[in-house]
Amino acid sequence: MTDMEHKHDLIKPDMREKILRELRALEQEEQVRIVYACESGSRAWGFPSQDSDYDVRFIYVRPLEWYLSIFDKRDVIERPISDLLDMNGWDLKKALNLFRKSNPPLLEWLQSPIPYLEQYSVAEQIRAISPLTFSRKSCMYHYLNMAKGNYRDYLQGEQVKIKKYFYVLRPLLACGWIERHNSMPPLEFKTLLEAFIPPDTELYQVIGHLLERKKAGEELDIEPQLSVVNDFIRQQIAYFEQTAPLLQYMEGGRDQQLDDLFRAAVKEVWEA
Repeated sequence: MTDMEHKHDLIKPDMREKILRELRALEQEEQVRIVYACESGSRAWGFPSQDSDYDVRFIYVRPLEWYLSIFDKRDVIERPISDLLDMNGWDLKKALNLFRKSNPPLLEWLQSPIPYLEQYSVAEQIRAISPLTFSRKSCMYHYLNMAKGNYRDYLQGEQVKIKKYFYVLRPLLACGWIERHNSMPPLEFKTLLEAFIPPDTELYQVIGHLLERKKAGEELDIEPQLSVVNDFIRQQIAYFEQTAPLLQYMEGGRDQQLDDLFRAAVKEVWEA
């Protein structure tokens, strides 16, 4: 990416070098070429803890012969968590099939504020057509279900897992962004927070203080429920449960374009 340079300071140089070494080693071990790799999860969202994992996600391409087979083959590469490093990648064919369905995790990867590697033109081509395939309904349901699940599992009762507020608030704010802008929401939590919650409100102050504590490395475990935040969450969940069903699914029609993109990508990667 053209602006990759000024984003390097979001990850310590020695860790960035380690991640790049691991990606290169993975290419050799698996006989693939990685066309794109980025940070996902709490570091990309802007609320990492001191001991947060590095969630490296990538898209790769195998040689042409691998695709010319009558057998279904594994289209995911995973490496177990080691030294806070969690690496997981999708074959380009799998990624493009998910892209057809406006898959939010993939769309988040492609706009991560922490890219590690981008080779060839594949990722940029996918980004270029992302607005044309974006589905408000699919993505809103994704984030709404994420918020509801985390709220149900972690934020009930007088004592709650307080760091889980971020994993409910961020998807709810993402729903708000989708409704307002009809586009993928930005990854950074603070950007979403400032876009939807006025800074002079108690809600903003409580969330902002919690964010400062998390980024400072405080252990955020079981603490009393934050009633002002829970009230906001309940209201937003109820609102988007009414809103999401009214949205329209995105019509298809780009299958040939994605097929062409896939074929061109395999040729570009292995003939380069």
